[in-house]
Amino acid sequence: MANAEILKAQRAQALELTRSGPPARTSNSFFGVGPITDGTLDEADARLLRFEFDNWLEKNYRKLDDRGADLGPFTTAEVGRSMHRGYPADKFLTDMMREIHRYFEFPKANKMAVGLGGGHSGFTVCALHLVTANDPAQHVYVDTLRPESEAAKAGGFFRQSWGAQLIEMHRYAHQGDESRIHFAEEEGAIPSADALEKMGVKLLIGVGHETTGATTYTAGDIANLLEWLDRNPAEHHAVLDATSMLGAMPWGAEAVDSLIAKCCMFMPFQKAIGGISGYFVVSFTPQALDLVEKNQKSPSWAIPRQLKIVAPVDPKRPLTGERTVNVGPIYDPAQDKMLGGVINTYSTLAFAETTFGLLRSEKRLGSVSDLYQRSVRNRAAVNDWVAKHPLFELGVVDPERRGAAVTLLRIKDADITDPAIHARIIARSKQVLAYEGVTHPNGEHERGLDVARYVNAFPGTPGDYRAWIGGIRPLEDIDALLDNLQYAYLRAKIVVLEEELAKLGETFPLGVGAGQERVRRDDPDRAYKVLVADLVGMRFNGDGEPDHEEVRRHVEAKGGIFHLGPIEDEAALENGRIHFFYQPDLSTEAEILPQTDKGQYDAVIAAATFLPKNSVFPLGGVRIGAGTGNMGSASWGGGSGVGGEAPLMNTPSFNSRATAQMAFKALLKVAPDLKVDELHRRVVAGEFDTGKHLRDFPTEKLEGRRIAVIGYGNIGRELAKLASAFGMKVAIHAREHHRDWIESEGFEYAATAEQAAEGAHILTVHTGLGPVDAGSGRFANQSLVDTDILNRLADGAVLINYDRGEVVDADALDAALTTGRVSYACIDADLFRNAADGTLSGPMVPYRALESRHPGKLELLPHAAADTDHPSRVEGAMQAVDQIFDVIHYGVVTNLKGDLPAGYVNAGARTVNGIGAVTGGTLARAVADEASLRQAREAAEALAAIWGALSSTTDPDRRATLMQRHGAALVRHTNRYAALTERLGLRGPYAG
Repeated sequence: MANAEILKAQRAQALELTRSGPPARTSNSFFGVGPITDGTLDEADARLLRFEFDNWLEKNYRKLDDRGADLGPFTTAEVGRSMHRGYPADKFLTDMMREIHRYFEFPKANKMAVGLGGGHSGFTVCALHLVTANDPAQHVYVDTLRPESEAAKAGGFFRQSWGAQLIEMHRYAHQGDESRIHFAEEEGAIPSADALEKMGVKLLIGVGHETTGATTYTAGDIANLLEWLDRNPAEHHAVLDATSMLGAMPWGAEAVDSLIAKCCMFMPFQKAIGGISGYFVVSFTPQALDLVEKNQKSPSWAIPRQLKIVAPVDPKRPLTGERTVNVGPIYDPAQDKMLGGVINTYSTLAFAETTFGLLRSEKRLGSVSDLYQRSVRNRAAVNDWVAKHPLFELGVVDPERRGAAVTLLRIKDADITDPAIHARIIARSKQVLAYEGVTHPNGEHERGLDVARYVNAFPGTPGDYRAWIGGIRPLEDIDALLDNLQYAYLRAKIVVLEEELAKLGETFPLGVGAGQERVRRDDPDRAYKVLVADLVGMRFNGDGEPDHEEVRRHVEAKGGIFHLGPIEDEAALENGRIHFFYQPDLSTEAEILPQTDKGQYDAVIAAATFLPKNSVFPLGGVRIGAGTGNMGSASWGGGSGVGGEAPLMNTPSFNSRATAQMAFKALLKVAPDLKVDELHRRVVAGEFDTGKHLRDFPTEKLEGRRIAVIGYGNIGRELAKLASAFGMKVAIHAREHHRDWIESEGFEYAATAEQAAEGAHILTVHTGLGPVDAGSGRFANQSLVDTDILNRLADGAVLINYDRGEVVDADALDAALTTGRVSYACIDADLFRNAADGTLSGPMVPYRALESRHPGKLELLPHAAADTDHPSRVEGAMQAVDQIFDVIHYGVVTNLKGDLPAGYVNAGARTVNGIGAVTGGTLARAVADEASLRQAREAAEALAAIWGALSSTTDPDRRATLMQRHGAALVRHTNRYAALTERLGLRGPYAG
């Protein structure tokens, strides 16, 4: 091995090449045969596939009474515990054989046998039935190297086993002659027709090496085989291992069609399509079945019962009677039936899985011709990628012989000349590719990528990695796999080089990786200053002042310092700390600018205070609440947060519930319309007799009444939930992309505001004003609630506008109050009073005029519904403090509004659990709670099991029994799951 300096340089180069992190993931981590073929993306997708299979099985396999009437479906449980004889077992098998025969386009003249075991069993069945020791004219050619020859030994037992079995059959047979077995000089090659005839070959066995050696036949090999078969169709037979060939024959449609028609093929279908039980099928040409029948009249060897495809014509004479394939486990496509019964006990569920998998694969990937084309395309993609990446080379040198189902790759790293070191790196790279990961000599564990499991090359093959690349794989997975192979090799190389350097006394410190502490970016020699320009508590303390103590304690617990008033002596501020200066009485530009126009404060927290354009906050600002229209500083580009050099943030959702609850309180004052004040007065005065007078005060409950909610933001959704809790029919109008989420919560979606308002007893609007139109100067939602919408309401409806005063057309409301279409209106809007002359302004002004014309029909509030809620203000202020700490300490921005400035990291959204959209962070916190995760799984699995059982059972008595047994558990788990999702904040739309 090289000296330490060279090793360190090689390590540094590998680190630089992997600095950007892992490449894109593959869609499925299995690159060997078998489990990859279902095409599922992850564990959740695989579990959903089980449900899909169950539903498919129940739809297609039905119980029938003695008159053929449908009694409901068979379930997987019933099939799994049933005997594998008769109906529906026979149907499972026939359906599978039919679909395999159809999809792979075998001709109707070719029948198919089925038996237990995988590819080796299929080979054994063909060999035992087609090979004979009793015909000295039958010579057999197998396209593998002679076992125990020097060239063959490197392949190990697996690759020599095919030829070894053929030799042993002849060696131990009474009239056997192993000299009649001929072997290839070059593995996987098919001689010319003349050469085969010269050897006297009557049976050619192509075991192929696509699976192990990543080779395939060339077009010339196929031409040789077909020519030889055509010279004597009655006596020349070929049987091929189609385990990897199916769906990966790159020789053109005409050659493939001829090969399928003229050759016998054995294949283990749990590998080719998917399934849980090992079994094979073999397609036989008519001539091959004639040979099987002939050989069994004078058999050369005993064939184990589970592998026999012939059966006695007379079941009473199994030893001396005539045997025939016509009563064996063979499917005849011309008659669409199994010729004989199933002679072994099979897993009928495995047959069903194969049928289901094949149909699903066809739906996803297309016909077998499409599969061939995809395989050729994928092979070309491998060739192209390797040509661009000099670290890799293909194990199969001849491009014509490179497999279209499996590829072999090897590393040619000029840095690594020691074979033992090379082998260590390859082994470690497979740990990186899989889930184990690798641990560096300094103890740092590097997690596995879990992108490519089972990529081991077979012994004796020219490769470090073997990967299944057939047509079942999407093209993007090819590049993803190869990129990950390179990344994994380089990461493994780093570890092995570090191990070698450790032997020389060279070690490396722990790095900062995923899951470790974030890197601080603040300057310890600097004091950071934050202006708090609004109240952070609304409840009064003992001195009669709004109480800010909760927020003060929060700041101090995080290591900050809370000051009352402005900066007095900047030089005296402690360095390395964040100082918060609390000035809730700032309001006018004249008061704010002298303290902020030169960047005296690094950041700001505000609620309602308007920050002028020329106020400067170089590290950002947070608005307590959702909207940011008052955050006018040019530091982040004004209220939209577009442009500027500092991040603009908000704390959405904290006052959403307060606003919704206040709006609902306004509704409850008039609906149900019980005259509480009058009843109270008469009770106190002793002027009421319940028996005589109560009938004079009829009322109607809210339950069953229709409420139209315009807008699906945080407040609109919260109000809809409150209305639903009261049993109201909730219709929500919002943009179309909200529809699925609205309906998922059990609300009615209305495509237009007019549709929502149709026949509604209550109308509440929560849209905000929207953007200003540059041409007209009007807000997008100004006068949204107009005459047309109001006229669609039920007579005597209640209007609630706790949003912005301008969203309702006051003139239209005036008319609706006059006609009685609206019986009551609840308005919460801004009202401003000029201190100098007492004049009033703001969106409340036109409503004041309505109150005088419609006394007792309006309740007017000065936009007080949310900003007076103490807990909401405190929680919002504390989150704002957290966001300021994250920005200054780590450059991490939460609840970004507008553009993300350079140098900052977007941490996404953070909201109160259950309010607004569910975020990735909300979900991550829920999943991190192991107890909740376990409870959610238990409840969901129980619900899926019970609902599934009820759905699959059509018999009323059986359903009644199930409900008696499981009804309590169903309701209990429903309650628990609903409560759990509510507590974890997992109800509502998902924002990622």
